[in-house]
Amino acid sequence: MNSDLSDRSGTGSTEPVPAVILDGLTKRYGAVTACDGVDLVLQRGRIHGILGENGAGKSTLMKMLIGLVLPDEGSIKIDGRAQQIHSPIAAAALGIGMVHQHFSLVDALTVWENVALGEAGRLDPKAIRTRIGDIADQYGLVIEPDARVGDLTAGLRQRVEIIKCLRRDPNIVIFDEPTSVLTPEESVQLFESLRHVVAEEGRAVVLVSHKLDEVLHATDDITIMRQGKVVDRLSAKDADAPTLARGMVGRDVSLRSERAALGVLTTEIDGSTPEPTPKPETQQPAVLEIRGARVKAGGATLLDDLNLTLHPGEIVGIAGVEGNGQRELGDVLSSLITLNAGTVLVEGAEIPTGRSGAMARAGIGVIPEDRHDSGVVLDMTVAENMVLVDQSSVAQNGMLNRGALEAHANELIERFGIHCSGPDAPLWSLSGGNQQRVVLARELSQRPKVLVAAQPTRGLDVGAIEYMGDQLKAAAADGVAVLLVSSELEEILDMSHRIVVMHAGRIVGEVDRADVDLEELGLMMGGAAK
Repeated sequence: MNSDLSDRSGTGSTEPVPAVILDGLTKRYGAVTACDGVDLVLQRGRIHGILGENGAGKSTLMKMLIGLVLPDEGSIKIDGRAQQIHSPIAAAALGIGMVHQHFSLVDALTVWENVALGEAGRLDPKAIRTRIGDIADQYGLVIEPDARVGDLTAGLRQRVEIIKCLRRDPNIVIFDEPTSVLTPEESVQLFESLRHVVAEEGRAVVLVSHKLDEVLHATDDITIMRQGKVVDRLSAKDADAPTLARGMVGRDVSLRSERAALGVLTTEIDGSTPEPTPKPETQQPAVLEIRGARVKAGGATLLDDLNLTLHPGEIVGIAGVEGNGQRELGDVLSSLITLNAGTVLVEGAEIPTGRSGAMARAGIGVIPEDRHDSGVVLDMTVAENMVLVDQSSVAQNGMLNRGALEAHANELIERFGIHCSGPDAPLWSLSGGNQQRVVLARELSQRPKVLVAAQPTRGLDVGAIEYMGDQLKAAAADGVAVLLVSSELEEILDMSHRIVVMHAGRIVGEVDRADVDLEELGLMMGGAAK
């Protein structure tokens, strides 16, 4: 063990033995080194933040600790004893639990059944339901135990993941991007509860995150990773947002990206909201028209007489509390839902809804809300994912031309700065930010007339947020009509020329970005029509 790590871990002193010591952990995937000689010490009674860009190696490091990935080099000590952690079962036996960034739930099962999965011995449904209620009360994560997971929103599914981990009462808890789909209030409640538990019970908690504000306010110690290596270690009380942002990406970042990573509308950096994006000089005829759109399912009206118009070169932001029809609107424009009433027109031509590929052929590209659900196939290669929408440019006589496929992928990899081992890399081997770049590259390479960007920066780090925003603005400057659906009001305000507000499946208000009044916008989001 190197001397620096030995000093920090308290070896040779009267300090308590650390809960975890990671010494020189290295993991390679072909030519890509995901973690490069990483040292980390976790102390009981403290929350340790691991901060870094998407692809910095944060999740890989934690997967080695939980036994999902085996290190190529390095060692792991738990409570001072060297351990070989070959599986999550072995990690659980050592008291290690992890809340994963991507859900590992079974949609067809109920909440309590998902929580009970993997339990040894005879199931006691009543006891499990009671335990779920106790955890929900303690951590502010209220959930209905008998609800079917497939019917839950992303935020509620995240609650199930957290409860599933905490039910096993681990004394070393890893949270990998746990709040990406939680509301700010839920996040605050979760970390307040964790603070209490950590202090009272001496647990060691790791928070893996790209959110600067979350790490600043929820942790005691911070380790910053970049390109698989540790680049800085500091105390949370001595840190600030600009310092963390520079550490993450190795350079200064735009003020908007810093705000977005902080997750707040206004910050102490300058106390202001972002300036409006300049509008196109002239307004061309509408490229997309949605007239009287109505969608019903299970007795509920999900879209209710929705009317929307987009013009070339403009960014229209859809603001609103999640669950008010935004996802269904995106699904209609992805050909995943058939309208019960209403029409969708592209350049004046009516496009059939619910017909596979019809919207894409009409010139509508979509960055979906959940790329794993409807945007990519993780077990396919980068090159294959880049032609999921249209294979005509890389096929001959109905067969893929491997040379053309590879050339197409290499061009997009270079153009969009996608970090991967090559076109044949399986998509699951890429970081979340690079997976999102694959989706962006695929959709823009189709030269769409309309680009629907649903939650395009969710789960992305400060540098990736900046990149995605620049790409969407560039697309609009090239004449693409961009429909931006986001739960981040800061993002809507920064990028949009025009803002429409959705509530209960309807458009309840519309305003030019330059004329926005935040109080009025908030009222509209609550359902008060303008």
